[in-house]
Amino acid sequence: MAARLKEKYLKDVVPALMREFGLKNPMAVPKLSKIVVNMGVGEATQNPKLLEGAAAELAAICGQKPVVTKAKKSIAAFKLRAGMPIGVCVTLRGDRMYEFFDRLVNVALPRVRDFRGVSPKSFDGRGSYTLGLRDQSIFPEIDYAKVEKFKGMNVTIVTSARGDEQGRSLLRHLGMPFRAA
Repeated sequence: MAARLKEKYLKDVVPALMREFGLKNPMAVPKLSKIVVNMGVGEATQNPKLLEGAAAELAAICGQKPVVTKAKKSIAAFKLRAGMPIGVCVTLRGDRMYEFFDRLVNVALPRVRDFRGVSPKSFDGRGSYTLGLRDQSIFPEIDYAKVEKFKGMNVTIVTSARGDEQGRSLLRHLGMPFRAA
């Protein structure tokens, strides 16, 4: 069974974006390429057990086993050597990507305290959007009592849009709650 948001994209969003941007070919319509969820665990240099907890939480949130990211450079002030494990990362594609985006927009973001919408300015110039979350407990898969330490995460939504305006319009049609400017 296809993801609910993917069906909405094919039925509603593609025709709306074709009208909005005057596109003739449905293959030219921007779409979601991938979603990268990154959780940096800086304290992993002192306590390597934190990395295991972060990996388990990210696997529960995304439904996919995360990859451990390692430091590229040595930084003496942070007691960090090149090659030390410092975070976890998951790249989602296909139906898992649509399911995660659906849960992010409809379940997790409304659970953020004093939520008024996400910033419409976090685009990178090529249509990709990056969102920072302060803690992982906004996802229903995380048991609040079992969390050792609250760790933030970055969610990067990569689109095939040609610019920020197309990317913003795509995400707005998919249900991303942008803040009024």
